[in-house]
Amino acid sequence: MKLDPPALARITETTLSHYNEVAEQFRDGTRDHDVSQNIEALLRHIEGPKPWHILDFGCGPGRDLKVFTAMGHMATGLDGSERFAEMARADSGCEVLHQNFLELDLPAGRFDGIFANAVLFHVPTQALPDVLRKLHASLKPGGVLFSSNPRGENQEGWNGPRYGAYHDLEAWRERLAAAGFTELEHYYRPAGLPREQQPWLASVWRRNQN
Repeated sequence: MKLDPPALARITETTLSHYNEVAEQFRDGTRDHDVSQNIEALLRHIEGPKPWHILDFGCGPGRDLKVFTAMGHMATGLDGSERFAEMARADSGCEVLHQNFLELDLPAGRFDGIFANAVLFHVPTQALPDVLRKLHASLKPGGVLFSSNPRGENQEGWNGPRYGAYHDLEAWRERLAAAGFTELEHYYRPAGLPREQQPWLASVWRRNQN
């Protein structure tokens, strides 16, 4: 079913309102999450001289911005939650953009890598092609996109006050290829568990040289 503009706006407003309301609780609950496997997956595929310019897309309160900065890279955050953007700026000292994912305004060809950890699943499927095209355009040619999302069977809808779309690997591959990306690798998380206990699909993509 195609969502009309008011429905898309309602999805965005409701989901972001939830994150604004629970921002401090979210920061406390995710402060110690180990996503080093994901950060390493992004960085090992980036080419060219360091330091690299990294966009932490959906940066939340800024945990990973501090990691990229400590590694010597130039990190920029982006989040749709006003409260998260404020927290990330204060906590990391990085530039943090406050932008609705469905109304992105990103500089062209600026980033060596984009880290989209646990965020793109909030984009309704019908809006995903436009979001991916804008992320693609904001990467330098040959730049790298990392994404990690809770996987599913291509269903979408409300999970409490948050909207989510849950793709399987084949559908995700089709959407990324259509946006101009080439797959570099994928894996499931948490590592070392049976597949049925790995709810997260992580994947790494290179912007085609165009």
